[in-house]
This record gives sequence, structure tokens and C-alpha cells, in this order.
Amino acid sequence: MSALFQKIKEQFSNKMPFVCYCKPNSNKAIALIQKNDFMYEMDEASSGFAFVSFDNERRYLIPEDQSDVYVETVSLLDFVYPNQKEFFADIEAKSNFENLVKKAVSEIEKGAFEKVVLSRSELISVSDFDLELVFNKLISNYPTAFKYCFYHPKVGFWIGASPEQFLKIEKNSVKTVALAGTQLNTGLESVKWGNKEINEQQIVANFIVANLERVSNKVSKSEPYTFQAGSVVHIKTDIQAVIENPSEINNIIDALHPTPAVCGFPKAKAKEFILEHEGYDREFYAGFLGEWNKDFLTYKEGNSDLFVNLRCMKISDSKAKLYVGCGINIGSIPEKEFEETVNKSQTMKKVL
Repeated sequence: MSALFQKIKEQFSNKMPFVCYCKPNSNKAIALIQKNDFMYEMDEASSGFAFVSFDNERRYLIPEDQSDVYVETVSLLDFVYPNQKEFFADIEAKSNFENLVKKAVSEIEKGAFEKVVLSRSELISVSDFDLELVFNKLISNYPTAFKYCFYHPKVGFWIGASPEQFLKIEKNSVKTVALAGTQLNTGLESVKWGNKEINEQQIVANFIVANLERVSNKVSKSEPYTFQAGSVVHIKTDIQAVIENPSEINNIIDALHPTPAVCGFPKAKAKEFILEHEGYDREFYAGFLGEWNKDFLTYKEGNSDLFVNLRCMKISDSKAKLYVGCGINIGSIPEKEFEETVNKSQTMKKVL
């Protein structure tokens, strides 16, 4: 066992808060070990690790000034996996989700909104869950993702590997991405996208650019391209803006979160549909998390590196609760949308 994970496991057994994470394409694991079990709120002045819910109501922080910070070099390990099992949700779960998609498409046809992102959860037994082993599997399997495990006795234990940047803030530069549209990764160099996925991703890109242009006259974006995220691929656009007034950062966060990539468009109508019809509390799934006001590798003040909390699960009572979702628009086919959630669930199932 590494020295870092020895500290983490001691912290966990004592029911004390901590976070451990590894940034995309990095071989450094960073941990903030909180010295008490108080629940701190994220605010503009504090630095630490932010953990924010989908509904933006729960905005928590493991603060730097109340934590010991550790950095450890990790090595990529080769794991031998058995032949991939076929995972299927039960018939009732499949039927319920497809009926939810049908209801959403009907509302889109009526003009209620253009897009809504629907999700579901799935429970899996994990009686022999090994935190260090699972985290090492995430690091080895998903080098381009943001890997993390987060625990607070008042929140629970969460772990994931997110492919999606929310905001990267360096001085007056803000970088983000529009990531949407999904298909299974077949390993082919050339990926063909249908109009449904192209339109879905374009809605996200347009929303982000429009909101950034309200506070910046220097907004640029890349052409859309295919991005690999484990067992699936997405359409991705890189977006950047120069923000002259740093006080606008919190306004940008409130305007963008949750983006159409995890909520829908228009945001208010889509969010209302989700909260009314999805049938469960997303909690911190599709929220955001990451370094807030501090880069803990370079120790640069004021830098934030935030990610959307996707491809994640919550562990409790020897059960893993997996969260998966997909974007619904007028071209959505319920059976295919359910299949997309099954494909996305492989990210977490593979490491379990």
C-alpha cells in the first residue's frame, strides 16, 4: 500500500473528510486530508477542493487551510481483466427509462424545450470494494480523464473518472469544452456522426459561447472533433475566453452550470422537466468538482481546474450506485438512448 493511500484509508476509517485526485494526463495523485469533520461552504475567497451538486444548492469545499496536502507520483499498472461481461439493466429499468425518453421527445415536439439530458442510476453489489485498487484501475484505464475519490461523512463516498472539463481558470483566461453526442468506441480512426448527435453537441457549444460573450469580447472556439472517453467517443469543441473582470467568474459559473451537456436547453425548462420526471435525486452526479482558487501542483494562487462529475458512482452499504445519462432531442430513439446509458456504465463497471 502506498503511503498516500495509507493516510486516506486511516482518514476513511476515522470518518474524516478527504479527497484524492489525478488530473488528465498526469502521473501525480494529490490528496487533501481535512483535519476536522466540519462541512465548509465553497465561497469566492477560499481555496481548496470544490464539490458541487447538480442543482447548485450544495456547494461544498475541502479547504486548503483546514487540510494537509499530499502529492505522490503514481505509476500506470497493467491490469488483466476477465472477458467483459454483458451487463443489462432489468426489464423494468429499461422500460421506465424508455418511457421517460418518449415523454421528453413528446415535450420537445410540443416546443417545451430543444434538448433535455435524462439519467438513471443502477445499483451493483461491491462487498469487496478496495479503494486503492479501484483508483489505480481508473488511473491506468482512463489517462485523459479527471480521476477522483471524495469522502465526507455528511455527503458520502464518491469516485469517478470524468471526461469533461467544466472550467479551467488561469488569471483572466477561462477555458471550457462543449462535450456531447455519444457512440461506442469501435477503435476506428474515422467516426461518422448523425444529425441527432451533431445537433445535440451544437446546442451545448452555442449556449456556452453565448454566455461567455456576455462578459467577454474575446471568445474563440475550435472546430468540433471526435474525442475518446474510455469505451465511448463524443463530439468535442474547445472554447476559450479572456475575462477582464475577475469578479465575473462566479457569474459565469452560475450561468453555465448545469450546461446543456448535462441538463438541456433552455436550461430552466429542461431542469424543471428533470426534477419533475426523473424520479430520483442526482445529488452530485452532473455537478462539478475540482481545484478551487489553487493549483496544488504548481501552488499558483487563483487558478481553478473544475470538471463535470460524470462517469461516477457513490459507494455505501456494500453497494455501488452508478449514474449514467444521455442527451435527448427531437431525433432521439428510446431504445438507442437506453443503450447509450448501458455503454457509458461500462466505465465504472470495468473497474469494479
